Amino acid sequence: MCLSPPLLYSLLTHLGHCLCTLSFLSYLQIGIIERWLLGGLMSVAADSPIHSSSSDDFVAYLDDALAASSPDASSDKEVENQDELESVRIKRCKFESAEETEESTSEGIVKQNLEEYVCTHPGSFGDMCIRCGQKLDGESGVTFGYIHKGLRLHDEEISRLRNTDVKNLLIRKKLYLILDLDHTLLNSTHLAHLNSEELHLISQADSLGDVSKGSLFKLDKMHMMTKLRPFVRTFLKEASEMFEMYIYTMGDRPYALEMAKLLDPLGEYFNAKVISRDDGTQKHQKGLDIVLGQESAVVILDDTEHAWVKHRDNLILMERYHFFGSSCRQFGFNCKSLAELKSDEDEAEGALTKILKVLKQVHYKFFDELKEDIAERDVRQVLKSVRREVLSGCVVVFSRIFHGALPPLRKMAEQLGATCLMELDPSVTHVVATDAGTEKARWAVKEKKFLVHPRWIEAANYFWEKQPEENFVLKKKQ
Repeated sequence: MCLSPPLLYSLLTHLGHCLCTLSFLSYLQIGIIERWLLGGLMSVAADSPIHSSSSDDFVAYLDDALAASSPDASSDKEVENQDELESVRIKRCKFESAEETEESTSEGIVKQNLEEYVCTHPGSFGDMCIRCGQKLDGESGVTFGYIHKGLRLHDEEISRLRNTDVKNLLIRKKLYLILDLDHTLLNSTHLAHLNSEELHLISQADSLGDVSKGSLFKLDKMHMMTKLRPFVRTFLKEASEMFEMYIYTMGDRPYALEMAKLLDPLGEYFNAKVISRDDGTQKHQKGLDIVLGQESAVVILDDTEHAWVKHRDNLILMERYHFFGSSCRQFGFNCKSLAELKSDEDEAEGALTKILKVLKQVHYKFFDELKEDIAERDVRQVLKSVRREVLSGCVVVFSRIFHGALPPLRKMAEQLGATCLMELDPSVTHVVATDAGTEKARWAVKEKKFLVHPRWIEAANYFWEKQPEENFVLKKKQ
């Protein structure tokens, strides 16, 4: 038996309402059904066939539950004499009579419930209601095409699914992690954009036969080359133990799916949770409105802050990965790329290695340090708390910072836990400047305080870790 997704959804939802009045609710909780349903939908890629009969799986599960509750499931004990046998027979007759009465009553209740039930049309496949199958006029709700082509859900249904899913996720001690692709997990370029110093990469490309063993790939059908960021495979493996992960990219859907194959060739991490710009509801913006996860449990990794205007409190801003020269030029950097230098990020000290430590810290604080009820916890508050520890104890004064750059730099330092002063006093630990000849800069040298470039704060912001001041010392111009 194989049912279409709309009819299957309708069957399960009706069954969920009926089970509320039946004695075997103890075997089949509605939350389990919804989790099973969501898992079934999420396993279906937008343009892929269903790989197994979900309805058959459910019917088998239901049969097992009913068998477990049946009085015939266990054999009668042996009786030593006719009196005992007769006693058993009488008891069984009474039980079966009571069971028939209960069954008749339950059927009446279920019938009444179904007659009184009015479908609220929580969503649709095309123009068909996902619950009752009725044809609907017009389109409403949010499109979740990355889960299944043509799927739309209304706000109430999205809220219900999020509440159900987050409860199950928190029980498993997991949160949600939204991952950007370009400049965060990898770097891609068109073959035509490779310069003379990068052409050697073509002959060094890894085999597409087993992508799990490579990091540099030539994708002929897309006319592109892609380089995975060092440490990315270990990062995904360890992050998957703490988070339910999504890909969310501003690239188009074919590109997003191709990158997902390179990062997750066995489909262990993302499955159908791959969101592209084709799925978004706002142009040039990313939003959590198309993620089936509660905002209070979502962490985002992305190199572009302005893409998440509404969700900055969920964001960990990533240092950009510029492997190809075209990537440097795209952001206006007049410097050689890693590929041109025939170099790469150090796995042990790279961005993903450092951010994985932050994610572990956030996960630990959320599940093991917070005292309030788990349903009331908010990962955004945990992120703020972890950030404030980075420059805690640092007292900063700024000198000769361009007027437009000062407010965001000050805000960044304060979010990292630093105290920012307008004037010098003995409590100052760091003078942040672009010119070593200013009065404040000279004072720092005289008083043996740290005199550092603004990049010291920016690096701490990227790595969520206080950086060695000696790497950012501001020296006097000769």
